[in-house]
Amino acid sequence: MRSDRVKAGLDRAPHRSLLKALGLTDWEIASPLIGVVNSANGIVPGHVHLQRICEAVKAGIRFGGGTPIEFPSIAVCDGISMGHEGMRYSLASRELIADSIESMALAHSFDALVMIPNCDKVVPGMLMAAARVNIPTVVVSGGPMLAGKDRTGKAVSLSSMFEAVGAVNAGTMSEEELSDLEQSACPTCGSCAGMFTANSMNCLSEALGLALPGNGTILAVASDRDRLAKEAGRQVMEVLKRDIRPRDILTPQAFANALAVDMALGCSTNSMLHIPAIAKEAGVPMDLSLINEISSRTPNLCHLSPAGPYHIEDLHEAGGVSAVMAELSRGGILNLDVMTVSGKTLGEIIASSKNRNPQVIRPWDDPWSTTGGIAVLTGSLAPRGAVVKRSAVAPEMLRHSGPARVFECEEDAVKAITEGKINRGDVIIIRYEGPKGGPGMREMLAPTSSIAGMGLDRHVALITDGRFSGATRGAAIGHVSPEAAAGGPIGLIEEGDAISIDIEGGRLEIQVPEAELAERRERFIPREPRVPGGYLGRYARLVTSADTGAVLE
Repeated sequence: MRSDRVKAGLDRAPHRSLLKALGLTDWEIASPLIGVVNSANGIVPGHVHLQRICEAVKAGIRFGGGTPIEFPSIAVCDGISMGHEGMRYSLASRELIADSIESMALAHSFDALVMIPNCDKVVPGMLMAAARVNIPTVVVSGGPMLAGKDRTGKAVSLSSMFEAVGAVNAGTMSEEELSDLEQSACPTCGSCAGMFTANSMNCLSEALGLALPGNGTILAVASDRDRLAKEAGRQVMEVLKRDIRPRDILTPQAFANALAVDMALGCSTNSMLHIPAIAKEAGVPMDLSLINEISSRTPNLCHLSPAGPYHIEDLHEAGGVSAVMAELSRGGILNLDVMTVSGKTLGEIIASSKNRNPQVIRPWDDPWSTTGGIAVLTGSLAPRGAVVKRSAVAPEMLRHSGPARVFECEEDAVKAITEGKINRGDVIIIRYEGPKGGPGMREMLAPTSSIAGMGLDRHVALITDGRFSGATRGAAIGHVSPEAAAGGPIGLIEEGDAISIDIEGGRLEIQVPEAELAERRERFIPREPRVPGGYLGRYARLVTSADTGAVLE
């Protein structure tokens, strides 16, 4: 056992004395020591219940003959940190999570790990750590929140709240109606109810093979979630016995499967940051061209909120991620021979899966679109790529040209939108919000929600070197690389420049003569990051572009 390094032999008597200070018995110390990474806290609704999940995991570990030892992970709530300086810490927290788990797991020589994440950056941070540490690991999330109901009975979620603020500013909703919605939009604990980033990554954990079936969709408040957690604790002992490690599972074929499921589900564009970052930790080469290649042959089968009226509970009732993968397998899209932490191949897992609601999960031969939910665009504005959630873009905005309205930060853009200074046809440019320039690559749900709430989402595009929440809908193009702070062309755009967007053709262009762009480039000096000190200062100095997953050098 790896843990013998800290517990076996005469010279480890001091170490055993410290373990006994924890209350552990000799037989508990002699058993495999299983680290249980718990991201529970009292500020994140997706994590407030995780102690319950943690206790269930521990019960499963004990049943399987192991000794569970819990340690914590931080977690940032993207919703609460949205729209202010706090959002700079969201993406940056992913690296802290991975680094801290590496530190704890290797310093204490755990034999295996069970990781309990739930929200946006915690899931990929833990998956990155699993690949890096590479000891037997099972992931089990806290599960999604139930959708709320507005006064008409329509299902709503957090994205509805952000869009409602835009509606109040536009005069199409009263403050009383907004207050009513506030009471019901987020009715339970769990990750927010749409196919936002947290649920995207929890579903993709299944597709990657590091989580058991149901991980992405079983509700946080369901007893099934407790049973899944117990099974995860029991299964990690089986994975340990067979010495199945994360890198045995995180193969190129597994990542290709995950990207296909991503396209079919219409996941958050943030997955285009996280999947490459996890792949890097697993030693699997990946670039944005692979994403477009897989998207070109993978149909979009689901229009979940914010792209459509359905929520994660509907996906679960329709058969969950396994049913989506079963539909994809009909077209030969997936590699079914890959191994998973269940001990079964992917093909064995989905063999008995059924699509119980073809409205929620469209059949393989009747998709929403024949290509995937995410598209990568390149061109003179984004030489190394930009990302858009194609499945959430209105058909009339798949091709769009208009004058640039340039803003140096999110706040200035939101002010212009809410004050009615944006016109139909405009292309909003928000720059210096990338990983380095922000720093921290803030999500921009506030401007996109304001655009949607004011009824402009079918008339206005937004382009940024920052990123978007999974709750964003409309022609919102992010991850522009290189970013402005790295000297990218987005920093050269001037007010009124003609911008051309062709999502179907995969192009993003500045319609300015090359000679003029070259002249602008000669005099261009990128602005320094706004936060020079502390963790964000170190992050800004070390972080790479969005097209590489915004990992640290």
